[in-house]
Amino acid sequence: MRKVVLVSVSLLCVSVAIARDNGRFAGADPEIKAWFDHLASGRGPCCSDADGTAVSDVDWESAGSHYRVRLDGQWLDVPDDAVITVPNRVGRTMVWPIRYPGNTITIRCFMPGAMI
Repeated sequence: MRKVVLVSVSLLCVSVAIARDNGRFAGADPEIKAWFDHLASGRGPCCSDADGTAVSDVDWESAGSHYRVRLDGQWLDVPDDAVITVPNRVGRTMVWPIRYPGNTITIRCFMPGAMI
């Protein structure tokens, strides 16, 4: 029983440390941060399992209502249910990939920007 309690307390400490803000949002507009925190696609909340990253215009493309994005040197089709349909308040194209062992990537969320 003592080992179970020790492991439980250790896991709790690790999860609290991971969830703590590491300062990367210091000075960020609180309204935009709250907007990002609530973004979701048909695959669920964007920030729940993956970190979003901005994508350069040369690393994504669209054909009609379908999108592709280049991540880690490979072009991936964006699943239709991963596309965020609310207006893009930051203007940049963003993608929230989930990376698995063996160079497998799935896209949790994708938010198109303005192609110029």
